Amino acid sequence: MLTIVEILSLVSAGFFLLYLSLLSTLALLSTLALFTRPKSLFDSSGIRRFAIVVPAHNEESSIERTLRSLSAIMYPRKYFDIVVIADNCEDRTADLARAHGAIVYERMNPTLRGKGYALRWCFDQLLVKQPTYDAIVVIDADSVASSNFLSVMNSYIEKGSNAVQCSDMVEPQPQAWSSEITRLGFTLYNHVRPSGRSVIRCSAGVRGNGMCFTTETLRTIPWNTYSLNEDLEYGLVLLLHGRTVDFAPEARVWATMPSNAKNAESQRARWEKGRIPVIRKYGPKLLNAALRNRSIRPFDAFVELITPPFVNLFGGVVLALIVNVGLWQFGIQQASLFSLLWLSLVLVGIFHVIVGLYAADADVLQYKAFFYIPRYALWKILLYTKVLRRGQTQEWIRTSRDHSVRTDVVSEHNKQ
Repeated sequence: MLTIVEILSLVSAGFFLLYLSLLSTLALLSTLALFTRPKSLFDSSGIRRFAIVVPAHNEESSIERTLRSLSAIMYPRKYFDIVVIADNCEDRTADLARAHGAIVYERMNPTLRGKGYALRWCFDQLLVKQPTYDAIVVIDADSVASSNFLSVMNSYIEKGSNAVQCSDMVEPQPQAWSSEITRLGFTLYNHVRPSGRSVIRCSAGVRGNGMCFTTETLRTIPWNTYSLNEDLEYGLVLLLHGRTVDFAPEARVWATMPSNAKNAESQRARWEKGRIPVIRKYGPKLLNAALRNRSIRPFDAFVELITPPFVNLFGGVVLALIVNVGLWQFGIQQASLFSLLWLSLVLVGIFHVIVGLYAADADVLQYKAFFYIPRYALWKILLYTKVLRRGQTQEWIRTSRDHSVRTDVVSEHNKQ
């Protein structure tokens, strides 16, 4: 019969191997990201027509700033339209969008609520509109875009891309720890990992903000994803249909995160709750596709899908280290070896962050945000307890915004 010490050793060994594989993957992607070389010239033989879709649900406080950013994009104005979906809005979102020259589609549907339904409804109308669009871009109503955005998308499509994801980033707010740790996470998840994957020609996936699809892709593989993580799901659908999402680090969008951690709860809860059903639905399909086609791409997507958020992963490693050091101090000698092993994983996690941020040419504030991880981990534990008490919902719950929005950010980003 196994003793308690042996059981603890087996459990620690099993978790160590799991965490080792996941953290090693992240460290590898950070290293590969060092070898990416963003382009600087985007000359194209043709100018394609784009529809920039801005899904909005009660976004009167941020929609004007987003529309000013999109209007400032350096691309022939007659070749792109800005389309706002005023979805189940009860404020002045639609009126403000029209005042800024956007095409506004107002949608009221009390039953089919959610960003996924709003996008499908809008796509159906845009795909039959004349003159036809060559591609459709989606940018969130709380974001600003780099001035080269459409030039970059135009160039990638000319070179054969069917779907493109730009670098989806977060605006700096040095005074707000919650926003800064989210910015660190976005840099690693939305920039570093896709950069590394582009080196080995794997799919970048789509992030919901700053994504671009050719209209041919949307006609061939319609948008039929309506979960809480509809963007993640559609990227997997594309991959299972043999289409990869290319990563375009040269184009960027910057979202504004709430500076008050409490205001970010609804958004974070939606991300956390929405991932589990996607894993259940697509995990087996990705593994089957990897085995059937002998392809690394669906297997890479599977590993990405099951990898917990970095804070969760790193927090688990630190906790395991503390537990094993404690057991070692109480005289359980087997724990000494595992203490060293878990310490090595802590170092791997730190390596992933430092190398990743260096590859992303991050500013010093993002390095400092690493020290917010303990506070953020505690906040997430408290959030998880709230999530478990709440029922599942597909409704588009608007993230609470802060009132102190920077007005100079559009021109600032367009200088980059």
